[in-house]
Parts: sequence; C-alpha cells; structure tokens
Amino acid sequence: QVQLVESGGGLVQAGGSLTLSCAASGRTFSSYGMGWFRQVPGKEREFVACINWSGGSTYYADSVKGRFTISSDNAKNTVYLQMNSLKPEDSAVYYCANAKGGFGFKWRYFYTHSSSYDYWGQGTQVTVSS
Repeated sequence: QVQLVESGGGLVQAGGSLTLSCAASGRTFSSYGMGWFRQVPGKEREFVACINWSGGSTYYADSVKGRFTISSDNAKNTVYLQMNSLKPEDSAVYYCANAKGGFGFKWRYFYTHSSSYDYWGQGTQVTVSS
C-alpha cells in the first residue's frame, strides 16, 4: 500500500510559479515511475507530466511543455512538479499518482492514461488569477 500526499498548491497570479510536492509513505515509490494529472470540475482528469525511473526519462503534455518540470528526490520519497509561467487555464486540482507498470518502450503512451496508475493522492488546488 502506498499513501501519496500532495502539497504546495495555492493562489498565484498569471506568470507566476509554484512547486508541487508529492510525498510517498507506506513503501517506497513505484518501481516504475510517477505521474502528475490535473482535473477541473466537469472535465476528465488530464495528464500533465510523468517520470520513468528507467533512465529518469520524463514526458509532458504539450500544454505544459517548456513551462513545467517533473523531478524526484528518491531519498525523500518525493516527486516534484515545478510550474513556471502559469496561466489561468492551468487552474485545477493536481494529483500525483503511482505507476503500476513499466510498459516497455511504449511507456510514454501508457503513462498518459490514468488507468496506468494504481495509487493516487488526494489532490492539491492550484488557482491562477488573470
């Protein structure tokens, strides 16, 4: 069993920055990787970024590429999402999730789907004002 707790959300002006943290407890991180998703009311949960422990590869949604950075500190069992140049459309509840498989060379495809994750945090609200 893995417990994931997100923190770092809040209210920020457009153009500003926030860093989200996802701390894991219960056991260490997934043997495969972690992901960040976000959701606004009435919409599907949307992929944001992921990291694959095999080589430390990362992958981002086009909407956040160049602005967001996913990283990890395995000694602290923590994954981060550095968000820069925030836009009002980035406002959402952000969730971290624990990947349940490596998925081989197609990992980028599978990691963009919420069904590829088995444990989720409770979410942290990010609000970007215009």
